[in-house]
Amino acid sequence: MSQSTVGTARARGTRGAHRRHSDARHHTGFWLIAATFTLTMAFSTVPTPLYPLYQRTDGFGPFVVTIVFATYAVGVLAALFLAGHLSDWLGRRTVLLPAVALSIASAMVFVSWYSVPALIVARLLSGLSVGLLTATATAHLDDLHRHARPHASPVRANVVATGANLGGLGIGPLVSGLLADHAPDALRTPYLIFLGLLALAAVAVVVVPETVVRPEPRPRYRPQRVSVPDRARPAFFAVAGAGLVTFAVLGLFTSLTPLVLGDLHVASPTVTGLAAFLVFGSAALAQILLARAGTRTQLQAGLGLLAVGMAVLAAAVWTADLPLFLVGGAVSGAGAGTAFKGCVSTVLSMAVPERRGETLTGLFLAAYAGLSVPVLGLGLAVQTVPVRDAVLAFSGLVAALAVLLARRFARSSLSG
Repeated sequence: MSQSTVGTARARGTRGAHRRHSDARHHTGFWLIAATFTLTMAFSTVPTPLYPLYQRTDGFGPFVVTIVFATYAVGVLAALFLAGHLSDWLGRRTVLLPAVALSIASAMVFVSWYSVPALIVARLLSGLSVGLLTATATAHLDDLHRHARPHASPVRANVVATGANLGGLGIGPLVSGLLADHAPDALRTPYLIFLGLLALAAVAVVVVPETVVRPEPRPRYRPQRVSVPDRARPAFFAVAGAGLVTFAVLGLFTSLTPLVLGDLHVASPTVTGLAAFLVFGSAALAQILLARAGTRTQLQAGLGLLAVGMAVLAAAVWTADLPLFLVGGAVSGAGAGTAFKGCVSTVLSMAVPERRGETLTGLFLAAYAGLSVPVLGLGLAVQTVPVRDAVLAFSGLVAALAVLLARRFARSSLSG
C-alpha cells in the first residue's frame, strides 16, 4: 500500500472519529437541553399548590392570587416580544443562560420573602424566563437533533420538546404539592430544591454545543412583530380565538385550582398538584398521540374534548365530587393540548415562510391574553359570587365558545 493511500485512510479515519465525537456531543447536549427545558417549565408552576399557604401567611384573598398569576403571563409576553427571537442572531446558549438565570433569581426571591410584592416580582422573573426559554429551547433541541442524527425524522425533537414543555408544567405542582404535605418548611423547601437543580441546569447549558453561527453583520435589533397575510385573516382570528380559549382553561387550573378545591372541601397541596399534573400531563400525551393527525382533526377533536371536559368540571363543582373534578381536568387538558397543537400547525401553514415567527407571535399574544384576562375576571367574580357559581359560568362560556369554534372549523377552510 502506498504512503498516499495510507495517508488518505488515516485522514478518513480521523474525520470519522471526529464526526462520531461531534454526534455524541450533540446527542448528549440534546438530552441536557431537554432536561433544562423540563426543569425550568416545572419551576414555573411550583407555586400553584402553595397559594393557599401564602394566603394564610400574608392574609390576602383569591383576587390577589390571580394578579400574581397574571404578572407571570405579562412576563412571558414581554420576553416573547422583546427577546424570544434573538437566539437566531446571538446563539441558543446566549439566550438560554439568561433564561435559566432569571428562574434562579425567581427562586431566590421566593426563598427570601413571602409578601405579595415579593410574589409579584418572583412571578414576573419566572415569566420572563419562560418567555426567553420556550422558543429558544425548542429551536435548540431541533438543531441538536439534526446535528446528532442528520438523516433522521424531526419527530423525536418535536415530541421531546412537547413533553418537556407541557410535561414540565405538570411536574412542578405535583412535586411542590408532595413536598408541601410531607417536607418541612413548605414555602421554602420546594424552591431550595429547584434552586440547586437550576444551578446544575445552568452548568449543563454551558457545556452543550452551540448550533447557531452568528450572522455578520449582526441584524439591527427590533422587537418581534405580528404579521398575518390578508387572505388568511378570517381563519387566523378563528384560530387565535381557539388559542385564547385553550389557554384560559390552562390558566384556570394553574391559578385557581386551590380555590376551587377549597370549595370542594379539599385542602391538600398534594391533591392540588395532582390536579394540575393531570391537566398538563394529559395535554402533553394527547399532543404526542395525535401528532400525525390533520390540523382540522386536531382542532375539532381538541375543542370537542375541551367542551366535554368543561361539562364534567361543571358537574364536579355542582356535586362537590373530587374524582369527577380530576377527570374533568384530565379531559380538559387533553382537549387543550390537542386544540393548541392544531392552532400552531394551522398558523404555520397559513404564514408566509419568511414571517412564520411573526405570525406565531399573534397566536401567542391571543393565547397569553387568554391565560391572564379570563382568570383575572374569574378571580374578581369570586369576590362577589360563590366560587361554584363563578366556575359554572366560566365552564359554560368556555364550552359554548369551544363548540362554536369547532363548528366554524368544520364548515370553513382553514386557509381563510
